[in-house]
Amino acid sequence: MSTDSDEILARTGGKYVEPGGEFTRDQRYIATRITADGRDGWPVEPGRYRLAVSRACPWATRLIIVRRLLGLEDAISMAVAGPTHDKRSWTFDLDPGGRDPVLGIERLAEAYFRRFPGYERGITVPALVDVPTGQVVTNDYARMSLDLSTEWTAYHREGAPELYPERLRDEIDEVNAVVFADVNNGVYRCGFAGSQEAYERAYHRLFDRLDWLTERLAGQRYLVGDTITEADVRLFTTLTRFDPVYHGHFKCNRQKLAEMPVLWAYARDLFQTPGFGDTADFDHIKRHYYEVHRDINPTGVVPLGPDLSNWLTPHDREQLGGRPFGDGTPPPPPPPAERVDPAHTPLR
Repeated sequence: MSTDSDEILARTGGKYVEPGGEFTRDQRYIATRITADGRDGWPVEPGRYRLAVSRACPWATRLIIVRRLLGLEDAISMAVAGPTHDKRSWTFDLDPGGRDPVLGIERLAEAYFRRFPGYERGITVPALVDVPTGQVVTNDYARMSLDLSTEWTAYHREGAPELYPERLRDEIDEVNAVVFADVNNGVYRCGFAGSQEAYERAYHRLFDRLDWLTERLAGQRYLVGDTITEADVRLFTTLTRFDPVYHGHFKCNRQKLAEMPVLWAYARDLFQTPGFGDTADFDHIKRHYYEVHRDINPTGVVPLGPDLSNWLTPHDREQLGGRPFGDGTPPPPPPPAERVDPAHTPLR
């Protein structure tokens, strides 16, 4: 989220690893929802909300992907924070003058404090901010992406895929639950483990789940059903960070992703699908983890590798069938202002 980094900074005063301890994620988020009927006081309304993200953050990248796939760029604008932050929160240092041009703020914390003065939990991305008041509405990242699929349907693009089809929701929820616990969060449980025992438990749990995913994906193209769903989005953002960050920085080093043939082909298949790879900024990803986590990487030196060109090699997953967008169509290219710097991606 950096619900990974800023949450922990707020809670620990700047440390990520508690010696002798096991990493536990604080999952108390702002549960307000933006819905079609406005039952929480925040109705769906195009142009009203701004999605605050960082491309470094896997949880925020989920929202970037879902927004792209559904074609909600015109309905929900996007504020992109820089890849690093301090314990005072994310900054909009990529924008002229270091200030978001729509919200007029330098730090995301300002939107949190406008609604909750003295807010004490993590100032996390992704977050949806109400533009007229400048107040944060929600940072409940798991619910936010589902609501983009189910509550914003009136503003989906023509040909938008069903990422959370009703007939598959129970299975998607089951898969998401174990992938979150063992993989999405599992890599952090390895990286922020404060003892050898805690690390080894997390390590085995992570790779046992990756083996389970390998078996599941060996005979089917996508995680649930024969089309891309929310489950694929959630796994993809962890897989893209695996070799550049988690393998070394978080000690998830039984194998690289590129050494796990099924998962590597699956990840490349998604990466080469419009809406996925064109959201990935590997420079921001590496800078965030290696520069911010100073108790793990005290020098702040960012590695130059790995070579990213292999993301574009053939994956041959088409042989398993499946239709990426179901009866829908691929999204158009991202708006020019939202394109990833060509120097930060193998895509050209």
